[in-house]
Order: sequence, then structure tokens, then C-alpha cells
Amino acid sequence: MSAPAHQALTASAFRSAARHWPTGVAVLAARRSGVEYAKTVSSFSTLSLDPLLIGVAVSHRSPLTDAVRAAGRFAVSVLGEQQAALARRFATPGAGLAVGGFADRPWQDAPTGAPVLAGAPAWFDARLYAELPVGDHLLLVGEAVAIGEGPGRPLLYHAARYRQLGPEIPNPLPARGVGA
Repeated sequence: MSAPAHQALTASAFRSAARHWPTGVAVLAARRSGVEYAKTVSSFSTLSLDPLLIGVAVSHRSPLTDAVRAAGRFAVSVLGEQQAALARRFATPGAGLAVGGFADRPWQDAPTGAPVLAGAPAWFDARLYAELPVGDHLLLVGEAVAIGEGPGRPLLYHAARYRQLGPEIPNPLPARGVGA
């Protein structure tokens, strides 16, 4: 078996190759001076168990980065497979800013006051711990101060499309997690 064909390294080729990696879908949100900011992200990850750290990458150009800096806190709502319409809405440029709140969306306040989406299978409320420039993005690192879980299966993103989990593949090994 041979390796896949090598191609010129361009932003377009990079994006095309990255589409082979499935991710979860989440909404990053912050509130600054009574104004909510939100953005669909697929670059969310847990980073550390001691301290409890999460990370999410956001474009330097996004007004959300300034909102998170000013507020010093943010929340990440993991979207469920029934929330693809919300993912599309907050992925639309300009749709992630609403003066006076997102009255047409079911938001609730996390303990820090950051907005989380009601009905999300999981959410993470965090205080800004660090920010790291990474190319054309900023990696926002947050220390989790509260979490929540609910029912539902996660929404996935693969090959530029929203997807659902398929049937579980039987695993003969005990469940320990990746890298355990």
C-alpha cells in the first residue's frame, strides 16, 4: 500500500485535507456590557485536568476575541445533533452579535455570567486563563469553573457538512479513552 499522493501545500489544499478530520461542533459565547457575542467553532478541545483547562481558536478579526478579553470569561456550548440550525446561524458572518441579547434563542447564564445555550448536551463555563497567537487565530485558553451535561448526542462536522453519529462499533477492549 502506498501513501496518498503529495500535493502542493496551499491554504486550499490544507483546508481540503483537514476536511478528513471529523470534529464536534460548539458555540463559543461571551457577554460584554450587556451585549452577547457568539460564534460556531469546531476548534474546541479540553487541554488539561490540572488545572481544568479548555481551548478554542478564534480568528483575530472576530469581535468575539475582544469581548472575551474584556469580560475575562466565556462559555462553550457543545451542540447536539438536533441543533444544526443554530450551528449554521452562528457560523454566518455578522450573526454572532446581538445588542440586548439573543431573544429568539434559549440562552441561560452560566455561573460566571457567560451565556450558554439551553438544550446543549454539554457546556463549559470558563475564566480566561491565557491567550496565545496562533497564525491568523487566537487560542483562547480558559480555566473551567462550571460544567453542565444534558441528554443528547453531539453534532459532528466532517467534509464541510454537519453529521450525526452512526452506530457504535463493537470494541473488544475495555473503555479507557484515547491515549490512556
